[in-house]
Amino acid sequence: MTVLRKDFPVAGRHTLEESDTPGRYRLSLSALEELMLSDLSVSFSFDYKKDDIFFANGYQSWTYCPERSVNERFLRAMRFCPPVMDEKYGFSKYGDAHFCSFKDGKGQIHGYSYAYVRRGDRWYLFASLSENTGFTRIILDAARKAVVFEKDCAGRVLRQGERYTVFDLVFLEGNENEVFDKWFEMLGVTPLTDEKAVGYTSWYNCYQNISETRVLADLEGMKALPAKPNIFQIDDGFETFVGDWLDADEKKFPSGMEPIYRNIEEDGYRAGIWLAPFVCEKNSRLFSEHPTWLLKDEKGQPVFCGGNWSGAYALDLANSEVRDYIEKCIRHYKNMGFSLFKLDFLYAACMLARPDKTRGEQMYEAMDFLRSCCGDAAIIGCGVPLAAAFGRVEYCRIGPDVSLTYDDVPYMRFFHAERPSTRHTVLNTLFRRQLSGRAFLNDPDVFILREENTTLTPEQKDLLGTVNGLFGGVLFASDQFSGYTEAQKEQYAQICALADAHVTGIVKEKYQLTLEYELNGEAKKKVFPL
Repeated sequence: MTVLRKDFPVAGRHTLEESDTPGRYRLSLSALEELMLSDLSVSFSFDYKKDDIFFANGYQSWTYCPERSVNERFLRAMRFCPPVMDEKYGFSKYGDAHFCSFKDGKGQIHGYSYAYVRRGDRWYLFASLSENTGFTRIILDAARKAVVFEKDCAGRVLRQGERYTVFDLVFLEGNENEVFDKWFEMLGVTPLTDEKAVGYTSWYNCYQNISETRVLADLEGMKALPAKPNIFQIDDGFETFVGDWLDADEKKFPSGMEPIYRNIEEDGYRAGIWLAPFVCEKNSRLFSEHPTWLLKDEKGQPVFCGGNWSGAYALDLANSEVRDYIEKCIRHYKNMGFSLFKLDFLYAACMLARPDKTRGEQMYEAMDFLRSCCGDAAIIGCGVPLAAAFGRVEYCRIGPDVSLTYDDVPYMRFFHAERPSTRHTVLNTLFRRQLSGRAFLNDPDVFILREENTTLTPEQKDLLGTVNGLFGGVLFASDQFSGYTEAQKEQYAQICALADAHVTGIVKEKYQLTLEYELNGEAKKKVFPL
């Protein structure tokens, strides 16, 4: 592998060198005078083969990022989304489309933090060891026979004499376990837990239509399950408005959340609760009463980060009052006894680059802040650029939301890469599997066995449950378990038992997935349509 091109500013002294570790390249920049960074990139040659399969990690948890053929043309996100719809719903805000203009084409894909080329049983991993200084965009370009690294650092101002690590890159070759084990060894990252989370979340049956009565009924229904869960997690909908976390909705939860916690604890489960700490919605008191807490763009307008609820807006984490409020909210539920926090929409912490901090620097600081707030309580990270969550959360979502219609409604398939899709999250679970047990335990999102309130077929439910059971570190369902038939109870137990299986083969074809595994000394093979 040889360097093809280096593009760096002239008002700095830079060094690009291979370290004592073969295949590791470091680039640092020392500012001779105050210097604003623009585009920094380095390109290496790579001899792709016609049968190569490649992968580039998507921007955040929800970003769809399957393996692809080097000859495949992928339609870029937002290509068919009318600007008026993006302005209203903020689809581009969920991913990198609002700050990255790269257009994937035939034989080209881009992603962040790590990418690989798979050639049979031989893996070539291209990865970053310096995401804390700014996200590294990796472009696999078979047409140019190149691997290109770009630093997301435009607008970052270096003070005179400041030394900045632009790239710390590693190229590893070997089998799957060898390359990923080595990368995480070099990162110095180990998972915070090896305990799988098994249980319930309220979201994918009730969505925001939860209530004290419904939650307690679902809690009672847990007793019908043949495999003992350890988590009961309350998701979005308990709060008055997103951002106003200290008050439960009195109409839905007239007794507040503390009695709910006591019931969960008495039944022997760990209590989890959902928060989106870095955003508020337009209808919230926080939005109207604390305008200085909102992140503002160059025009002085609040930063819109998605069309959820009445509109989601980012909070300004540089404001100490915002940080104090977030810490107070987390402490409020922790003092009640909740010991697992699902923290969502975390990408909002790095919507804008700042002169003193790149998006990556902000995201890493935000995750360190949340870790400090939660202390010994466990975190499920969600909607987060993944590298910033490595070693900072116990569990992390690695795919988009499950959809009740398998691949979402047809028109949404032409929009953003973070849209809900059961098909997409199944594939993300497969192709981000290497992170589980190295960075954190993977949360593949829920599986569903119920008949009502979903159009998933029995085959699709089996696919979702099998993939989650084989590859998930979080195994949540979102059903009313009291309504399970004996057959559904048996299927639930079988999915949970897959945690002890050893996967021996994965073959993904265009419209078919074959999984081979061993369980209790018996070889099994399942073939699913995609």
